[in-house]
Amino acid sequence: MSEEFISDDLIAEVCARLSSGKSVRRSLPGGGLLSVDRQLPFLCVYRRDPKFEDAGTEAFANHEASYLSAPGGAKVRKGLTTLVQQLVEASSRQFGEFLILEVRSAPDQEISPPIDVRTGEQHLPGPGFRIHAVADYHSTKAINTLRFGLKRLHIGGGGEPATVDVCLNSHTHAPGLTELLSVTRQRALKCHVIGLEILPIYRDAKTGRVLPDLLEELRRNVSKVLKKTFFSFVVNHTNLRPHHYYVLGRSRIARSVWEIDRRLSCVSKQLDLLLLATPINAESSWHAFQDSRHETEPVFQTRPLPFDPFVLKRELMDIPTERVDDPTLAHLFRQVQDELDRQLTMLTDIGTHRFLHGSLQVFGGVEPQLLEIANTLLRRVVAQSASEKVPDLGPVAFAQRAEDEVERYRQLDPSFTATVELRDDLYSGLMVSGTQLLVGRETSVTADRVSALLAHEIGTHLVTRHNGMQQPMQLLQSGLAGYDPLQEGLAVLAEYLVGGLSPGRLRLLAARVVATDAMIAGAGFSETFRVLVETHGFEHHSAFTVVLRIFRGGGLTKDAAYLRGLNEVIQYLGSGGELESLYVGKLATGHIPLIRELLLREVLRPPAVLPGFLTTKSAAANLARLREFSSVLDLANDLLQE
Repeated sequence: MSEEFISDDLIAEVCARLSSGKSVRRSLPGGGLLSVDRQLPFLCVYRRDPKFEDAGTEAFANHEASYLSAPGGAKVRKGLTTLVQQLVEASSRQFGEFLILEVRSAPDQEISPPIDVRTGEQHLPGPGFRIHAVADYHSTKAINTLRFGLKRLHIGGGGEPATVDVCLNSHTHAPGLTELLSVTRQRALKCHVIGLEILPIYRDAKTGRVLPDLLEELRRNVSKVLKKTFFSFVVNHTNLRPHHYYVLGRSRIARSVWEIDRRLSCVSKQLDLLLLATPINAESSWHAFQDSRHETEPVFQTRPLPFDPFVLKRELMDIPTERVDDPTLAHLFRQVQDELDRQLTMLTDIGTHRFLHGSLQVFGGVEPQLLEIANTLLRRVVAQSASEKVPDLGPVAFAQRAEDEVERYRQLDPSFTATVELRDDLYSGLMVSGTQLLVGRETSVTADRVSALLAHEIGTHLVTRHNGMQQPMQLLQSGLAGYDPLQEGLAVLAEYLVGGLSPGRLRLLAARVVATDAMIAGAGFSETFRVLVETHGFEHHSAFTVVLRIFRGGGLTKDAAYLRGLNEVIQYLGSGGELESLYVGKLATGHIPLIRELLLREVLRPPAVLPGFLTTKSAAANLARLREFSSVLDLANDLLQE
């Protein structure tokens, strides 16, 4: 900018944009920034003291829907008070009252790690805050909301509890700075001012360097508390009536953030891990395994990698996710970046023992509770297993049914681009890759499984892919980190809702868990095969198919996700959870609150299409019944009684 201070023209331009319903994102002289999504009755402020290096503190203000990062020097601060006053005047006229919350850091020397009196060991310091308010003019309910929320913060998976002091009759601004508005002006403008002083545990007290992970975690937690504080103020002091505190969050995201999302999604789309790890010689391996009387370990062949994983990893790590200033999106992006890095390492390790180590990091292992559920299912369901049925649909006929189903979704949304492809390099079975449903050349499906498989593959996997493609956040189409359990749990739920989930199907999912656990424990292919055949009574070819899936690539633990995810979905529904937001894209159970936040902030849109089966009376009845269950075992008991 050419001006050396905040000019009257700049102030007039800002106020004009806000009064006409437009957003403002305007650089200020001296390195400041004003960013306001839309006219709101609050402003989060951070002012830099030019005499004080204050690394990291600005991050607690600059991701709110309405914030001001003020320049430091006196010369460039000229006009700041006028700018703030006119922003307050305009908003107070519209909403009745206004809140300024000014953030600053406490002195570094106040950080003193607590010492365990028993061991003499130092612990990491917990979060510390001081809330400052002026004289007798402050919002008591907002201060109480801020205090209560901050006291509940814990950092680092527990750690020391937060300390919060409330200082009334105190300066709301940092020492060395002047007040933005005098108390007289505050009262005249119906403007409340709260100061929030934060103990800077997010930087090294000796060097002043930011501790990135700690800063990220703390600012995410503080941001949630600030939104609740703004919400409390808004509903108690203004004529605005938001239905949730997240509605007061940012809805406009910078293009640079979506560019980072696009680059991450581009890398993710190239990593078709399941297809690249799946053997292309499954049929010949089965015959060789049979000929050896199930003694010789199969030797699997996989597809050549279509890219250099080291080059792709360099491209991945060049994506500057640390520049994302929205804490929710930053958290999701960093998770994806980490998981993609681990998946690329897995692809370089295909066919080696290291592949299993990578799989455990990406997909996890088998937790004791899940193994107990699987073993219980195998004990209960074994006597109920039905005799093998003659297949009614071969691969061509099933592919045609799948294409008909895709066409039905295309009638709902012409942009539904899914396709169905018969593949010679898949022996049997189905696999979704991108927007394609791949059908193996020897696939055969019984009549009672057709609707269930269509609901699983198309109504879940391809529908969530399509919905993700309609979002500004492209990662929702390729998948957020750890999305597999919820995705597969929803897909098996779809089988149940259309009436196609049998006790035998649950038994198969349980077998995948038991086989995964055996493989992790060190059992070889043949030994794992015998566990399924001799201990649990599986037919030879079915057991081979399960064990092949578990051992592909060198040891893939993903298949435990089906039963785990189904159990998570049942517990989620039993606690009153709703389904619609789960179809926004491919996400993990832990992301549900974050996705709801982004939906409420209107950063994301509701799902473009929902599974067709959700509108049927039978699905509604099955869903109501499922809400009464507490685990997969309740579902199994219900199916066994039919």
